[in-house]
Amino acid sequence: MKLSCLQENISRGLGIVGRAVPSRTTMPILGNVLLATDHGQLKLAATNMELSIVHWVGARVETDGQITVPARNFIDLVNSLPPDQVSMELDTEALTLGLSCGSVKASFRGISADEFPILPEPEDGGGFAVEAGDLNTGLGQVTFAASTDESHPVLTGVLAEFEGETVTLAAADGFRLSLRTIPLIHPVPEPFSVIIPARALSELERILGSQEEPVLISTTRPHNQVLFQFKDTVLNSQLIDGNFPDVRRIIPQSHTTRLVVGRDELLQACKRAAIFARDVANIVRLTINPGEVIVSAASAESGQGSTGLVANVEGNEELEIAFNVRFLIDVLSALDTPQVAIEMNEPTNPGLIRGVGDDAFLHVVMPMHLGR
Repeated sequence: MKLSCLQENISRGLGIVGRAVPSRTTMPILGNVLLATDHGQLKLAATNMELSIVHWVGARVETDGQITVPARNFIDLVNSLPPDQVSMELDTEALTLGLSCGSVKASFRGISADEFPILPEPEDGGGFAVEAGDLNTGLGQVTFAASTDESHPVLTGVLAEFEGETVTLAAADGFRLSLRTIPLIHPVPEPFSVIIPARALSELERILGSQEEPVLISTTRPHNQVLFQFKDTVLNSQLIDGNFPDVRRIIPQSHTTRLVVGRDELLQACKRAAIFARDVANIVRLTINPGEVIVSAASAESGQGSTGLVANVEGNEELEIAFNVRFLIDVLSALDTPQVAIEMNEPTNPGLIRGVGDDAFLHVVMPMHLGR
């Protein structure tokens, strides 16, 4: 293998695939990144056996070949190089990759690419396309609500329901639920659903930030892996096996109080209340009166604080309810509408949060006990 490419391009590619390199592994090959020539380009790949990322970098290829090299050392060195042409040449007998860039020269002892796990590749003509911006927005509004408790694996994933011209994403951790519906560019022939690890979708969200072209989503038969394909990059993840809870059953179907308030104002009020809520299990109170809502928190150790906000209140105009302030900050940060609506019943019933004018998203959050 002999090739050259721009430092900024390979550095960006390694930044993408490097997220799939495990921090600890009993398999040395998984600590390496694959470099291979592929149709006149440089192919970079990394995997932890649950998540794999492949990225192609434009290169001038003189001789084909492939090798794996220690990911951490290789990435650190490439990132330190000057913005110049990077030349690489493989010594197949010694399994050593030589690298040069300007006055910098280095070599890496590698492991044969034959030992690298075989990664699934998208099938031509398969999958379902979605706009990158829509998917990025949906992931940002859902993945944060997934559980981090490995004792309930299903809840560490995000349910993706494909039906008709939409895919609906849902995540829940037992205390909150986020649900977002995203349009597909073309309808699916028949409905199906899969559970995708939230960690994989978080990595996908990082990559999507700079994408403009549609993303092609496909699954392997019989739905045990999912692939996201877009320009120069393919992300593949194992799926979670199991039955996701019936999330629609916990969505309140009615309310007695509806509060509409500015999103930014409520978010800032919650952040201020969080200062005093740290010592009291993050409990923040919403006291709703005609035309206003008071966001407050009190701690015997650190003091108390409150913010009064002008609000449009419908229905029962006097209610006091408590929520975990971290949960409120998470969902308010994920929304992008100027105003939010909070629909409530009793102080012991869950609240429903929506972005005003955005019917494709909803968030359910359980209340906290109000001590007297």
